[in-house]
Amino acid sequence: MSLQTPEKIRKLQEALHAKAKGSPSYRFYLLYDKLYRQDVLDYAYRLCRRNGGAAGVDGQGFEAINRYGSERWLGELAEELRSKRYKPSAVKRVYIPKANGKQRPLGIPTIRDRVVQTAAVVVIGPIFEADLQPEQYAYRPGRSALDAIRCAHGLINKGCTEVVDADVSSYFDTIPHGQLMKSVARRISDRHVLHLIKMWLMVAVEEEDGRGGTRRTTLSKGTKRGIPQGAPISPLLSNLYMRRLVLGWKVLGHRDRLDAHIVNYADDLLICCRKGRGREAHRAAARILERLGLRLNEVKTHICRVPDQSVDFLGYTIGRCYLPGTGRAYIGTRPSRGSVKRLTRSISTLTSRRWLLLDADKVVQRLNKLLTGWSNYFMLGPVSKAYKAVDRHASSRLRRWLCCKHKQPGKGIARYPDEYLYRFLGLVRLQMRTQSFPWAKA
Repeated sequence: MSLQTPEKIRKLQEALHAKAKGSPSYRFYLLYDKLYRQDVLDYAYRLCRRNGGAAGVDGQGFEAINRYGSERWLGELAEELRSKRYKPSAVKRVYIPKANGKQRPLGIPTIRDRVVQTAAVVVIGPIFEADLQPEQYAYRPGRSALDAIRCAHGLINKGCTEVVDADVSSYFDTIPHGQLMKSVARRISDRHVLHLIKMWLMVAVEEEDGRGGTRRTTLSKGTKRGIPQGAPISPLLSNLYMRRLVLGWKVLGHRDRLDAHIVNYADDLLICCRKGRGREAHRAAARILERLGLRLNEVKTHICRVPDQSVDFLGYTIGRCYLPGTGRAYIGTRPSRGSVKRLTRSISTLTSRRWLLLDADKVVQRLNKLLTGWSNYFMLGPVSKAYKAVDRHASSRLRRWLCCKHKQPGKGIARYPDEYLYRFLGLVRLQMRTQSFPWAKA
């Protein structure tokens, strides 16, 4: 459910954005008092509550805040900010599995810190939005990952078929604080806002020590690098620093000289070039990143020559596709094999034996939420083949789960036919959704 921005806050954001857009060199100096405005903090709290999330190191969740009284809680937080007594707590570190089997560290700030960071994003976000480049698609109003995929697909179709699939090594963990703060200070001179951001960058990290206790580290303070993934302020800061690469690419003349165009989403980066320009574009990007205190992961960075090869970007594969019937080849987008595999693994998890105590309706409800969310994103290009594979797996797994639940032998094909799964239980059938996708009927 969307949360409408209150009119007073919307007008503030529009005024800040208009001033930043109209005066590219202007520095904003009176912003801190906006952060603890009652309406701003209340809106920030509602945004955080809508996003949900676990409690931080203080163990305080939204239910506890509501019992205490959210207005009272926000009033005390506002007073801390007003009196300059606010200091962030440590960030709770957890690890989430990645597709390659490794784990990605995720930082969970306390709700108190999440609210203040969100308030900061509400106020300063429109200022930096005016400066971000058209090639940047992540975490921006009116832009999405699907827009980035469409852009990359369009560039390749226009002849930029040599693609540098660039991997910035540990981007979020290696952003240098000094240069990042210069990017922030280029627009903001309010020392109190700058101090807040510095504190968030250098906050301690708390994680389990493997022996039933916890340990705290201050690596980012020692190395003066990195922004905590999972914090509300991180997307804005990561975009702001990536802007240096995107803008530098154009200012230094690489875009025009090589006819090479960047498409960026968070730390995902493609450079679409004319044939024969990929190696030079690769070297140029590496040089700029080195000047920014970053580096390319040379193992993961590679050059794809479409359509002889395909490139995977944000879960999609861009490459050679074939029209059914005629067999004519064209360059298109489709869900990548990895994306389909990850979904089928999730389906298998939701229909494992550990959930046999649940009712069938509950299991189907969970499956439908997963399938609908996945298909809402994977809706570009010829998706029918992927949808069929997913439908086969989902129906097979649900039948096996029903057989196990009711202690019945076999695979359940005759006992639980399609009509039972789709009409009686209401399982979502992705193949039926393509009827509303004109590009997917092929």
